[in-house]
Amino acid sequence: MNGHMAVSLMLAAGGLCSASRLGGQGKTLDPASLEVFNRTATSMKDGTRSGVHLSASADNGVAYLKGVELGNGTIELDIRGKDVQGQSFVGVAFHGVDDTTYDAVYLRPFNFRTDDPVRHKHAVQYVSHPSYPWQKLRAEHPGEYEQPVTPAPDPNGWFHVRVVVASPKVSVFVADATEPSLVVSQLSHRAKGRVGLWVGNGSDGDFANLILTPSPPLR
Repeated sequence: MNGHMAVSLMLAAGGLCSASRLGGQGKTLDPASLEVFNRTATSMKDGTRSGVHLSASADNGVAYLKGVELGNGTIELDIRGKDVQGQSFVGVAFHGVDDTTYDAVYLRPFNFRTDDPVRHKHAVQYVSHPSYPWQKLRAEHPGEYEQPVTPAPDPNGWFHVRVVVASPKVSVFVADATEPSLVVSQLSHRAKGRVGLWVGNGSDGDFANLILTPSPPLR
């Protein structure tokens, strides 16, 4: 990465730099570095990966990084859900305000390799809460805000996600794909906001190796 373009903030397993120090030393991520809504965060280690586990509960849950905001930039991380239909919605929130107002990109691992052609198309999703949940977007804009993931990762394993926010465009890359699985125009008008780990209704999930790369301002 070119240093004059952006500076990455590494978050693998402990505290965070403040928003004013995004270009500072990388820190590790642990539950104490998160502001958690409607979930419990615990430390997680799996082989070389260290991060956090968010518990399952009814309704959506978000765990914001304390003191961090992002406008345009890139969010990268490793995520692990599970191949259980309707019980694994895992992703990231960005341009967040509180526990109900944010944009999010999330994956449905149970749809990665399904033989059902309809479900297969519902693998990666963009939403903008509270005004544009997935139900509204699917009903009013079918196939626009959700797409399949090709090639499909192991639904029970770790997969890498890269979300590129260049307002109003949001592009989502999964695993080592060179082409985005999903490209959408944001439905919110927020230019920046909080960044967090996200899980959907009834879901838990594991998160590790988070990197935030703010885009440089236009000159």
